[in-house]
Amino acid sequence: MAERERRITPPYGGAFVARSRVMDADDVRRAVTRIAHEVVERNAGLDDVVVIGLQTGGVPLAQALAAELTRIEGATVPLGTLDVAFYRDDIGLRPVMPEAVTDIPSEVSGRTVVLVDDVLFTGRTIRAALNAVCDYGRPRAVQLAVMVDRGHRELPIRPDFVGKNLPTRRDEAVDVHLDGVDLGDLVRTRP
Repeated sequence: MAERERRITPPYGGAFVARSRVMDADDVRRAVTRIAHEVVERNAGLDDVVVIGLQTGGVPLAQALAAELTRIEGATVPLGTLDVAFYRDDIGLRPVMPEAVTDIPSEVSGRTVVLVDDVLFTGRTIRAALNAVCDYGRPRAVQLAVMVDRGHRELPIRPDFVGKNLPTRRDEAVDVHLDGVDLGDLVRTRP
């Protein structure tokens, strides 16, 4: 869980306390490599593929994925970042913190956009990302890569590429980073 999300998660502040590690750094690296091969296979190469990491948790994974795609195919894939804060449907329910950078380095119209995020939960962040991407053009296709799919979907959104399916309780938290994936709880830090 990204630091920004920890700060804005009700009760508007919390600290992640890990209970167990479900993936270590090698598991994450292998998952990124597998996802990269799946992206290349599904798209018959990298022509017209753009990788966009969702701020903040998806950006490091998108960078790792883009590096692995370059290693596999020998061609650099355009890499961007996207902050969906103003596209969310829960504005007013929780604070909007548009502090991360949106940087779309190339045209998305007519191209395949691979959105990358750390955790897929309700699907609402991805819905916001789809709206945001369309403000930059009309992609030929949008594909979704996530490191962890934890279930509990509220919208009909399904990932194309998954590092790990991890069934969770709604009150659990998942923390994804390049050093591993931890399952734990958010503990209230503010009164």
